[in-house]
Amino acid sequence: MTIPAVTLNNGVQMPQIGLGTWPLKDHDAAPVMVTAIEAGYRHIDTAFRYGNQRGVGQGVRDSGIAREELFITSKLDGEFQGENRAIAGLDACLQQLQMDYVDLLLIHWPLPQRNDYVSTWKTFETLVASGKVRSIGVSNFTPAHLDHLLAETTICPATNQIQLSPRITRPDQVAYGRAHGIVTVSWSPLGQGSDLLSDPTLQAIAQKYGKTTAQVVLRWNIELGLVPIPKSSNPVRLVQNLDIFDFALTSAEIAAITALDTGAEKRVDSDVDGH
Repeated sequence: MTIPAVTLNNGVQMPQIGLGTWPLKDHDAAPVMVTAIEAGYRHIDTAFRYGNQRGVGQGVRDSGIAREELFITSKLDGEFQGENRAIAGLDACLQQLQMDYVDLLLIHWPLPQRNDYVSTWKTFETLVASGKVRSIGVSNFTPAHLDHLLAETTICPATNQIQLSPRITRPDQVAYGRAHGIVTVSWSPLGQGSDLLSDPTLQAIAQKYGKTTAQVVLRWNIELGLVPIPKSSNPVRLVQNLDIFDFALTSAEIAAITALDTGAEKRVDSDVDGH
């Protein structure tokens, strides 16, 4: 299976769908990684705080695939925010993963109340030159956070990973990313814990194409130029979630799916949530 890639603002290619690994733990992660890589996944998303990087790394090694064929994202939480603290955080991630580098390193949360994300980003900029990370980005940042970051630093984030689904579309944040060359990555793209996948609009579209509602939602992400990272450990769903590149939605269908955002779903508040 050939998965299309998006080109980040530094020229690095990132597969346009990935595997989210939260809430897997080390003992669960390794066999799931093997199954996922055999299914065709080449983009794996993890984080220091998830507590599964040892398992993710073991699974990658057990899969037998060459490291350079994979795109690995990790994230550093508040423990590593502040001047130079990210250096130790990245080293800890690489030690857990048993890898020489990650393809993308993210600030997990802006934590604006601490006001450390600019100094953290400046450290991230130095890490790019170390060869231990190919690209740097952020997670759960709002346009206001990004404005502050861009005004004080040199490298524009390659990605912003945010909670995004047809129930939580965040058009302002997506538009900001497009305007600044920042790829938007969707976490919880299938509306975890909601009734999204039983919505009649999605069911009708899914029936038309002979797909599941989850596949329709993931395809909607692709059509919008987003990069979804659905989570699953189920072998059947792992395969299904990749089987979204043999059909295309119409503009009317994309609009109908986007209209499912009623404002009723719980949205993560980047000013108070996170770690």
